[in-house]
Amino acid sequence: MKKQVWNRIDKFYRDSFVLTLSNMTTGIIAFVFSLLLSRKLGAEGLGLYGLVMPVYGLLLCITSDGIITAISRISTIYFNRGEYKNLNRTLSSVFVLVTFHACSVALLVLIFHRPLAVYVVRDARAATALMVLSPALVFVSLSAIVKGYFYGMGKYRITASIDILEKLLRVAVLLGSAALLKSDGVSGTVATACIALTVGELISFIALFTCYRIKKRRLKGGVGRIKSRIQLVFDVLVISMPLCLNGIVSSVISTVSALIVPRRLMAAGFTYRDALELIGRFSGMVLNISTLPFIIINSMLTVLVPDLSLNISKKDYWSAEERIAQVLRISGVIGIATSIVCFIIPGTLGRVFYQRNDLAAMIRFSAPICLMTFITSPTFGVLNALGRQNVLLRNSLINSLQNLVLTAVLAGIPSLNIYGCGLSIIITSATSLVLNIREIRKVCEMKIGLQDIVILAFSGAVSWLAALLAGNALIASPPVVRMAGVIIACFGTMAALSSYAFKLRAET
Repeated sequence: MKKQVWNRIDKFYRDSFVLTLSNMTTGIIAFVFSLLLSRKLGAEGLGLYGLVMPVYGLLLCITSDGIITAISRISTIYFNRGEYKNLNRTLSSVFVLVTFHACSVALLVLIFHRPLAVYVVRDARAATALMVLSPALVFVSLSAIVKGYFYGMGKYRITASIDILEKLLRVAVLLGSAALLKSDGVSGTVATACIALTVGELISFIALFTCYRIKKRRLKGGVGRIKSRIQLVFDVLVISMPLCLNGIVSSVISTVSALIVPRRLMAAGFTYRDALELIGRFSGMVLNISTLPFIIINSMLTVLVPDLSLNISKKDYWSAEERIAQVLRISGVIGIATSIVCFIIPGTLGRVFYQRNDLAAMIRFSAPICLMTFITSPTFGVLNALGRQNVLLRNSLINSLQNLVLTAVLAGIPSLNIYGCGLSIIITSATSLVLNIREIRKVCEMKIGLQDIVILAFSGAVSWLAALLAGNALIASPPVVRMAGVIIACFGTMAALSSYAFKLRAET
């Protein structure tokens, strides 16, 4: 009976639910990892870790950006057509190319890790961390190929289980290496955190590759003309290269933006150490709390790419348009509910997660950041799923350049300081939302109108009242209980009211 009910649910929502459940589990584990980091590193260490990660992210863009999307789209089409030989030949060919490319980049990082730390991060203490992270570039890149393969076939449970394993190992390695190595100073503790990350990615790749080999043996035979390996690789590169270029350009600008923040804060009157602590509190703590529900949206976007690709390949544009509208509505619901919680109980959130009383103002300020980024991010995913990679590149470039300029200007204003970074995110998200929606409408109809906005606004107002009542009723309760009560009241009310209103509108 339960299986029949499960099978009647739209496959998109089934897959999204599986991924959300998995990502929530991994998100909680990752959050525990960030809590442990905050205690091992302190605010200054988190600030340095926050400077290393954008450089690592940029290197990942160079080695693997666009691979998951390209492989998932191609795997979806080949798998549904039964062209298993083309599917397997694509994977084996791309493996060779990506292995050579990723190993070359990792070797360069290994050789030049100290100049990277001194001249790029502008902090010599980051050298060891960069050296430790270099092997992870290979593991993540190869894992991206296998993940795209499983996403394209709708095998989300495999990748979900392995992601959970990887995050658990990351926490275990962090605790074990911290106990064994007993690193002194910020440099050693940040390097220890990076060791945990690298080992976790290695185990993840081994598990993914093992599952791929098992699945590959079961896909024998197939139909269709067998393409040459050059053509198969070209098909992947046509999709992945614009995304890779987009990721590299955006990541370069984002990395520069992240690295200039300490200098701009120093220009605003802070010492370098105080600047790192501000960055650690805002980026390493506050945004970790407020962006946690983005896990749900990210899960939907992962499923959205192969789902829209399949609909468009069948020329089923009505289903594609309906799916886009559903994703945008759900993102709006989550963004509004998250913003309400951050605005109503900021002090409670800071105490529960980080045992700190100095995060309330930052968490409250993050409410509009959540609202704008949660609504805007899916539009980038939609453009990607629609195959508008060139437009995506242009809009991402505009977004990154605008964010760089605004961060450089606003963070240097003493009265704004770190809040200037948040204000920059809000403004650039609003700009991107307008640009992306305009481009999406050129391809397909946007089934989002004034009625949807009114429904979301009304549901948000009622959810605000429900959260306030829950918070006041539990004012004398332990912080964890009060936080749970407010979150359940807010998200529950928002989800129930909006879903009922959208369903009622669809039936009229």
